[in-house]
Amino acid sequence: MKLSKSSVIGLSITLSVFSGSIGGSYASAATVPSSITSVKPEWGYVVDTYKTNTKDHSTPASNSIIGTLSGFDKLWTPGQTWDSGTMLNEKLLNQNIQKVINIANKRTPEQEQRAYLDDRRNQSYSIMEGMGKLTDVYRKDAGATTTITEVPADATTQKYDDGGNDAGDPNSKLGSVVSLVKKLRGDYSSSNPSKAYFNYKRPFRWSPEASVIPTLVPQIKSDPSTDGGYPSGHTNAAYLSAIAMAYAYPERYQELLTRASELGNDRIVAGMHSPFDVMGGRVMATALSAAILNDPDNKQLKQEAYAQAQKVLKDQQGTATDRFSNYQANKQAYTERLTYGFPQITATNEAVSVPKGAEVLLETRLPYLTDAQRRWVLATTGLASGYPVLNDPEGWGRLNLFAAADGFGAFPNDVTVTMDAAKGGFNSKDTWRNLISGKGGLTKKGSGTLQLAGKNSYTGATHLQAGTLQGQNGYAFGRGNVSNEGGVLSEKVNGWLVIGGDYKQASKGTLELNISSKNDLLKINGTAMYGGKLKLNFTNGYIPANGSKIIISAPTAKHGQFAAVQVTGLPEGYSVKPIYSNTSVKLQVMSK
Repeated sequence: MKLSKSSVIGLSITLSVFSGSIGGSYASAATVPSSITSVKPEWGYVVDTYKTNTKDHSTPASNSIIGTLSGFDKLWTPGQTWDSGTMLNEKLLNQNIQKVINIANKRTPEQEQRAYLDDRRNQSYSIMEGMGKLTDVYRKDAGATTTITEVPADATTQKYDDGGNDAGDPNSKLGSVVSLVKKLRGDYSSSNPSKAYFNYKRPFRWSPEASVIPTLVPQIKSDPSTDGGYPSGHTNAAYLSAIAMAYAYPERYQELLTRASELGNDRIVAGMHSPFDVMGGRVMATALSAAILNDPDNKQLKQEAYAQAQKVLKDQQGTATDRFSNYQANKQAYTERLTYGFPQITATNEAVSVPKGAEVLLETRLPYLTDAQRRWVLATTGLASGYPVLNDPEGWGRLNLFAAADGFGAFPNDVTVTMDAAKGGFNSKDTWRNLISGKGGLTKKGSGTLQLAGKNSYTGATHLQAGTLQGQNGYAFGRGNVSNEGGVLSEKVNGWLVIGGDYKQASKGTLELNISSKNDLLKINGTAMYGGKLKLNFTNGYIPANGSKIIISAPTAKHGQFAAVQVTGLPEGYSVKPIYSNTSVKLQVMSK
C-alpha cells in the first residue's frame, strides 16, 4: 500500500510549529470522573502483566503492551506482511504522513543536527540534557559516556553506532539511579513485539516526500519486514529513561519529560517516524514505567535511587546550558506533542480512567499526597477523550504527566494536604500551577509552603491550619470562604487578590501582604473577621499615601482587629498603623 502524491499533498492541514514540534492546538479539557476505580481490560492490568511483553506473546490478548496500544486498530488493520495492512481511517492515516512531509519541508540545519544525534546516540545519554545545568555533573557522576558527540563529515555515506555506555556505570556515584534507568529499559520494555504485530510502515515507505535526513540514510534497513514504525522504539526508550531519572530527581520532572518529548519529535524531524508512532511510544513507556516502578522486586532500588540522587545532586550547581529553563515553552511544546493536533474522532466527554498503579509516577514529585490523591491529580489533569491512538481502556494514553506535576486540575471533593518542611524538597515547598475547578475545597496543614499560581475557580472553602499558603494569582483561592486558623496566608500578586467569600483569621494566623503600589489590594467579596498578625511588606520603594486602602470587604459590623502589625520595606522614619471601618482597612502613615 502506497500513498499517491495527490492523496497526501492534497490534504488541507493546518500545522503550528513550535521549537521543532509539529501539531495543532492544545488538547481540550477532560471530563473528571466520579471515582478513581481502575478499569480492567481483557488482557489484565499492565502493572500485573507487563512481563508478557516478549516476542513469545504476539497478540493484544496475550501481551498487555500490545493491548494497550491496540487503539491503533481503529485506524489500521495489520496485515501478515509489512505491506499488506488495511487502512480503516484513510483520512487520518494520510494526515499522519502529511505531517511528516510538512516538517521535512521546513526542518532547519540545527533541527537536522539534533535529529541525527538523537537517532545515533543512546537515548538515556541524550535524555540527561533534561537535567539542565546539572547535565555535565550528572553525566560525570553517573559515569555516562558516548562516542557520538557531533555529526561526522561522512555521515551521509557511513553508519555510526554509539560505543558509549548509555545510562552510565552502575558502580558510579549515581549507580543506583543508573540501575533504575536500566531496570525501566530492561527485559520487558522492547517495542519489537508491538512493531511486529502492527506491521505499520515507516513514513518514507509511504511516500518519498517523507524524506529521511541525509545523514541518516545509511541507517535505513534494507529489509522493511523487520523495520516497523508503530510504536517508536526511540520514543519509548526516551520516556522510560526520563521517567526513571525524574523519579530519582523530581526537581527536574517536567524538564526531563520535555526532553523525552523532544527526542520523540526529533524522530519525526528525522523522517524516521510518524506522529502516531511517537504517540504510541509515549503511551507504551508510560505504562511500562508505572508497572516496573510498582513491581515489589524494584521497591528497594527505586528508594535507593531517589535517596542517592538527592544526596549527590542536591547542592551541586552545574554550568551546562539549560535548554529547558522556560516553563511556558516546555508546557506548550509538551502539550502539543501529546496529540499532534489530530482531531477527536470518538466521544469527547468520556471521563478519565486512571490505570491501576499509575499513581507511582507522581510518588516523588508529589510526595506529600496520598496514593488516592495522586490518582485524583491524574484524573483531573488527563486529556479529553476521543483522540486517536490514545483511547486504551485502562487510560494510559490520556495521562498528562506534565500537567499532573502541577498539582490538581480540579477538587471534585475536599482535599487535605499536609506538608512537612523538615523532610525537604517538595515536602517543604511546592507550586500548583493548574487552573483548579470543582466543588471541593482545600485544607492546608503542616509546616511546608504551598503556592497556588492558577486562576482558580473551585467553589469549596479554603482552610489554612499551619504552614504557608501563598496566592500567586488574583483568584488563587477560588470562589469560596477562606479561613486562616494558624498559618501564614500570603500573596504575591500585582494588583488585586480576591477572596470569593468570607475571610476569617484567628489569633494564631498571619496575613502577609506584599505591596508595591496603590493598586495592590486585598478584596474580600464577603465579610471579614481580623485577628492574629498582619505583615506588610512594602517593595519597589513604594511609600503609601495617608489613608491608602489595603483591604476592602463587604459591610462587616464586627470585623475585629489584628493583634499585631509587622512592617518591612519602608524608609527609616516611616511607620504605618491600620485604621478599620466596616468595609475596609486603611493605613495611617506617619513620618518623623
